[in-house]
Amino acid sequence: MISQEYKELAKWAMKYALDKGCSDVRVSVYARTNNSFEYRDTQLDKIEQSTEGGMNIHLFVDEKYASYSTNRLNRKELERYIANGVEATRFLAKDEFRKLPQPALYYKGDGKGLDTYDNNVEKVSVDDKLALIKNTTAEVYGSDPRLISVSAGYDDGTSSSYMVTSNGFEGESDTTYFSIYASTSMKGDGDARPSDYWYDSSIFWNTLQKEGIGKTALERNIRKLKQEKIDSGIFPMLLDNTQSSRLLSPIVSALYGNNIHQKNSFLINKIGESIASEKFSLIDDPHIPQARGARWFDNEGVATRKRTVIDKGVLRTYYIDTYSGAKLDMEPTVQSPSVLTCAPGDKNFDQLLASMKKGIWVTGFNGGNSNSTTGDFSFGIEGFLVENGKPTKPVNEMNITGNLLTLWKNMIEMGNDPHIISSWRIPSILFDQVNFSGK
Repeated sequence: MISQEYKELAKWAMKYALDKGCSDVRVSVYARTNNSFEYRDTQLDKIEQSTEGGMNIHLFVDEKYASYSTNRLNRKELERYIANGVEATRFLAKDEFRKLPQPALYYKGDGKGLDTYDNNVEKVSVDDKLALIKNTTAEVYGSDPRLISVSAGYDDGTSSSYMVTSNGFEGESDTTYFSIYASTSMKGDGDARPSDYWYDSSIFWNTLQKEGIGKTALERNIRKLKQEKIDSGIFPMLLDNTQSSRLLSPIVSALYGNNIHQKNSFLINKIGESIASEKFSLIDDPHIPQARGARWFDNEGVATRKRTVIDKGVLRTYYIDTYSGAKLDMEPTVQSPSVLTCAPGDKNFDQLLASMKKGIWVTGFNGGNSNSTTGDFSFGIEGFLVENGKPTKPVNEMNITGNLLTLWKNMIEMGNDPHIISSWRIPSILFDQVNFSGK
């Protein structure tokens, strides 16, 4: 957490910059810790521990703007650093759109209630962390003669920040995270060496999954043996909840104000228009307690609130920060998503799978890209051919191609199994009429 000393330093830096000629200033100080460990087979392979802190300062000088960062928080050094920053900013071109947010948009609460910090984070011993990943590899090591290697990793950390602006904002946030993963690789046919993984993450140590990660990784790996490319065709496509955000990401990216004002978005001027199936509603719900991504304010200090982004397929809002709002002559909303959720459907993953007569269940993406201005895409995929509701053959080296607007209008079912360990709580999704390129 940010000490009172560093909070006072941020306030001092803001005042010093104003005294040096800034019209407005935003200052944030941050502190982060990270611990990372990895086992490979039966041996400890990596230990990393880090602590960092620093200051970011945003200077608004004579309608010019620049941001600077430093990890040298000695007051004497900061005096020189800030003074030089102010003078350097004066050489930049004017940009009348660079301003702090209007004070009425700032968050004004006490910052409590989201419960995103584990107060016991420092009480978890290194021995416990190492024992966790050692046991994870031991779950499967030597259990299958085709197994080439197994590795397991653990990460945890803390992130704290405090921000103050010259036009009235003051706020702080604290978060913790814990994560564990396992990956395996196996001998396949010929030169094939398929691999797979599994993982869990949590804000709290006590809710992190401690058993079964290694076994799940191996089970996922075994089912990939004998993967092959199948004939091209147009099929239904099922994404489980670990993969569904991959095809939502280009949609969300196209909603960012900076992409819109740079005309780098295929969703320009689409507010109020249908861009997806009426079965798809996307909600940004930033105040879910104990949720990844939950926050009271964005990186500018603007208060977050629950908002419907897409309502039954109709686009309702963009992510507009202060600068983009000024450039576009639009009211700012919030800088970026917090916790994305979907209006759930009636079926879980197994029920969606059982509903497919013939299609492909995608379990991973292997490269590819999408055109941010047109929405055209091509992605490599792997997964399973599904016949009569059951996966019958592992497939890989195939591509899906098309246009994102067409794809999302062909969404036919939304699952009821949100991926709650992510800030994007997207469930399994079933699409129709997807073009697969194979043999």
